[in-house]
Amino acid sequence: MSSLAVYNSLSRRKEPFEPLKPGRVSMYVCGITAYNYFHVGNARAFVAFDVIRRYLKWRGYDVHYVQNFTDIDDKILKRATEEGVPMQEIAERYITAYFEDADRLNIMRADEYPRATHSLDGIQRLIHELEQGGYAYPAGGDVYYAVRQFPEYGKLSGRKLEDMQAGASGRVDVEEEAECKKDPFDFALWKSAKPGEPAWESPWGPGRPGWHIECSAMVRDTLGETIDIHAGGVDLQFPHHENEIAQSEAVTGKPLARYWLHNGFINIDGEKMSKSLGNFRTARDLLASYDPMAFRLFVCQAQYRKPVDFTQEGLDAALSGWRTLESALLFGSRFSKQLDLSENALEADLDSEAVSRFREAMDDDFNTSIALSVLFELAKELNRQGNLLIHQGKTDASTDVLGRQWRTLIDLAKALGLEVRSTSEIPTGEISATAGPATAGIAGRPLSNSEIESLIGQRAAARKARNFAEADRIRQELAAQGVLLTDQPDGTTLWHWQDS
Repeated sequence: MSSLAVYNSLSRRKEPFEPLKPGRVSMYVCGITAYNYFHVGNARAFVAFDVIRRYLKWRGYDVHYVQNFTDIDDKILKRATEEGVPMQEIAERYITAYFEDADRLNIMRADEYPRATHSLDGIQRLIHELEQGGYAYPAGGDVYYAVRQFPEYGKLSGRKLEDMQAGASGRVDVEEEAECKKDPFDFALWKSAKPGEPAWESPWGPGRPGWHIECSAMVRDTLGETIDIHAGGVDLQFPHHENEIAQSEAVTGKPLARYWLHNGFINIDGEKMSKSLGNFRTARDLLASYDPMAFRLFVCQAQYRKPVDFTQEGLDAALSGWRTLESALLFGSRFSKQLDLSENALEADLDSEAVSRFREAMDDDFNTSIALSVLFELAKELNRQGNLLIHQGKTDASTDVLGRQWRTLIDLAKALGLEVRSTSEIPTGEISATAGPATAGIAGRPLSNSEIESLIGQRAAARKARNFAEADRIRQELAAQGVLLTDQPDGTTLWHWQDS
């Protein structure tokens, strides 16, 4: 049996995974700054770490998963000022939107969602302790972290101070702060309030916390001084996670996290996504015309640390791939009458060889790319057996074998969060202009199982009423979207995807 190895950004190598407490994992993932809908790059991170969490649970670990909301921030304040509304109204709007979009992507709810506004006591306590230890200093109502007081600063990113650029997070007014800082590399722990801005009382005067100190306090408040996994996008490695380490470890003298995990970027047609390049895309915009499960598959096709190129061709391929998996995941329910699979499969053992290969891939730093090949092998065999049943009335494998394969596919796919959704969970929207007739169903996605069954039912009713023109129209509509029908002697109709 393979043992789990995880690439640790701190050590820059793969390490055996050994949590602090046997069988239990504490995991913190940096969440959204609630000033906009999250973009496809964020979606990749949220899906990737949801997969890692699911796999750890599949492997038997008890996972305590925490994801924060940053609801105090300059970006939120700027948006609130532009719209003339309170900062918390903006934060609440986009936190609500986060849950809507994350649910569509089948991202499991975290065990806790701490917010900066709910963590002010912990934030001020941590700042006070840093000040008492000589790592922080007040300056005109602000409080700054003295970077050079922490000798290990730069150990996560591998950067040296002389090579760094002050204000690298893009969240501070460097010129404005320069007058207050003792060193250009120091960063704000507490910011004094400007006239008209929201503020909270503190020993240093009214103000609000800096971005980095929020996460340090929320980790400590929810999971303790040292956790197993701290995760986020590679763009957070410096300065955000670097600063978290400096803040937390200066006070506790303990490692903030045993393992630091960072997912790779999503590039848009070969270029880094950015608003300045005009290729910025929110997940909500994408999901208005694309199946969320196909996007999960798109993300899983690459190992989480690798960069991903977001192209129409890649999305189309993922959509086709999801159609293959979805058809196989529905194998038992589609052919339950012919094979009496449903109850037998629930009791069936898993395919040990497939499970072993899946686990070996995932134990190698969560290599979903290789793990998916196991799923597709199972799916293609189940779809082949389904086609034999449709066209020849029988399969060339036993019910026990088919039940084992089907149950295994469902189990492994669920470990990646790839599950068949009901029609109500699939988004609606305009048909994508780039989607071809073979893959474009409602809203530029494949028809769901229930939608296909509904159309087949309408066709049966039309045939019963001798409205053969309408029956033919429905058959042709389904065929145009890749769904082929086979009428059986007993009056039932079986269907399958054209390329399954």
